Amino acid sequence: MSSQLPFEAIAREYGAPVYVYDAHVISDQYNRLKKAFRKVDHLKLHYAVKANSNLSILRLMHQLGAGLDTVSIEEVRLGLRAGVAPENIIYTPNGVSIEELEEARNLGVQINIDNLSVLELFGQRYPETPVCVRINPHVMAGGNANISVGHIDSKFGISIHQVPHILRIVELTKMRINGVHMHTGSDILDIDVFLHASEILFEAATHFKDLEFIDFGSGFKVPYKKDDIETPIEELGEKLSERFNAFCEKIGKPLTLSFEPGKFLVSQAGTFVAKVNVVKQTTSTVFAGVDSGFNHLMRPMLYGSYHHIENISNPKGKPRFYSVVGYICETDTFGSNRQIAEITEGDLLAFHNAGAYCFSMSSNYNSRLRPAEVLWYNGEAHLIRSRETFEDLLKGQVEIDLTAEAQVTAV
Repeated sequence: MSSQLPFEAIAREYGAPVYVYDAHVISDQYNRLKKAFRKVDHLKLHYAVKANSNLSILRLMHQLGAGLDTVSIEEVRLGLRAGVAPENIIYTPNGVSIEELEEARNLGVQINIDNLSVLELFGQRYPETPVCVRINPHVMAGGNANISVGHIDSKFGISIHQVPHILRIVELTKMRINGVHMHTGSDILDIDVFLHASEILFEAATHFKDLEFIDFGSGFKVPYKKDDIETPIEELGEKLSERFNAFCEKIGKPLTLSFEPGKFLVSQAGTFVAKVNVVKQTTSTVFAGVDSGFNHLMRPMLYGSYHHIENISNPKGKPRFYSVVGYICETDTFGSNRQIAEITEGDLLAFHNAGAYCFSMSSNYNSRLRPAEVLWYNGEAHLIRSRETFEDLLKGQVEIDLTAEAQVTAV
């Protein structure tokens, strides 16, 4: 969980709901991951921008020494705007046009391709531009079907069985493959599954003579509540480092080991604070309705994810059971039958592990406005995104004159 910050004071100053991120927690997580792989001579961590794309978060990652993992040309541009050098940005899209890949090439970032037809076309046009290839190892991993992306039926990556096709394209186009990449899923607990997939990637890597790096993606699970299980990063670091170093020695070439952590770096740093609008008792349930919904925190409804909920206005109150729900006009549940310190209307609730895939997945559904984002940095709260206004809802809309009577022609 993020450290105990003055959430009530922050909510008073910037309004509720509000997202709050602790820079100290982000820094600790980054350094923990680096330490776990300290036995690797060349390690590169690319922060997954999709987890939280606020410019201040990107600049903090850059300050820590991280590169960026991007999945859209817009994320690439955000990274460049944050001051990250093109060579420290890897671009790993899927299903995009060749025109978008060309734009990324023109910006100078490392391109990662996961499609044979696009690989061939890119190689024909730009054989001098080295690219990485995303391999699908056909390994099922991850905490939810929506975030398991390395299995045989996944749309992501080039099948491990299609490596001969990649080699044929390389031979015909004379293009250079400078990296191999995989990403099996998110919330991975069993490191043996991860290590098994790594052996598959090592085998694929032996076929590319221009190889400079191997990218193992990420997917490390973080704890969502007290005593929750998490990916044993230190054990994974020990075992994978040993195998990676042995592989480099085997091929007689020093390579860079890359990861793309997102949730691991920012999830625990974030807390979402919302005000209780109403406490509603029915014949079976007591609901605590907050001034938010899945338009601000989608993960519980989309993935069934757990976010620890705490009453920060009455932390020592008598524990009672509540179903915490939002104001969206459909089922909109953050947590069912949760034991929380007694809630009264006007209390502030803190939703923990809200640093990743929360604001970045938010929307204006029901024409609701998105909250502010605040970064706690060097002992102070810094506003890093203003709360939206009604004018923001109208931005980009073109109002036309509909006062003229419609002309209806009878058939």
